[in-house]
Amino acid sequence: MAQPIVKYTLRKDGRIPYWLSSDSRAFKGEHSISGNKDGKIPRYERPQDRIMLGIAAGDPDSDGTPDDYVGTFANKTALQTYLVEIGNTLKYKTVTNTVTGVQTSVTTGLSTAWNQENYSGGLSTSTTTKYTASGVGTVATISTSGVTKVVVKTDTPTGSTSATTNTPVVIDAASTLSGVSTSVGIVTTSTTGESGVTTTTTTTDTTSYTYTDVVTSSSTSTSETTTDGVTTRTDTVTTTETTNYETSYDYAAEATRLWDIYTAINS
Repeated sequence: MAQPIVKYTLRKDGRIPYWLSSDSRAFKGEHSISGNKDGKIPRYERPQDRIMLGIAAGDPDSDGTPDDYVGTFANKTALQTYLVEIGNTLKYKTVTNTVTGVQTSVTTGLSTAWNQENYSGGLSTSTTTKYTASGVGTVATISTSGVTKVVVKTDTPTGSTSATTNTPVVIDAASTLSGVSTSVGIVTTSTTGESGVTTTTTTTDTTSYTYTDVVTSSSTSTSETTTDGVTTRTDTVTTTETTNYETSYDYAAEATRLWDIYTAINS
């Protein structure tokens, strides 16, 4: 009895099918993708709307299969073709996190020179030249949006009030911000009370932007040495810059990985 790679969904109760392989080498839940088409009546209803890859405990029954079974693959080529199809839909990329910059700042002085209420000297700092490197591929970018300004104006029979909340776009200082665009949404509501009509107008600015996926982080280490009763303290601050680089997804390698598991289980 073979244990094939299959496409499947969850059961109607949201659990995984009982007929998946229990072999410790098997996989399930791989490469999940919606089984429905945008703008169409859904072919698969929740919680069965995601199609995944796994290994079944046996071959499909030619007399019929359960509704959580979607299909199988005749060979490795068919598997790779499917991976390419869903990968193009999901925009698969290989992302590699790479250290692209390191800089160290060392501050040294007698222990009495630290934490002075009124600093009078005694500390010296040296900073290394920033080490820079590059990764393989192109720098990954992140596209997102957020509400950056909300203005609420309320008009009542006795006067008007206005309140503004600003939330600026904040990204890591090492990243590069680009492609900024702002859209404005206005909503007006009116309520009638004993004192008259109150009108509230809410203006919301939503800003969309793209930025490079670069992050900086710092760590500090402290050491002290005492010689002849005199204590010297050294603080070392290391700032590290990391960048995510994108390269093309290796569909052939992924097909080989999954097919090798299938082969091992069935050998």
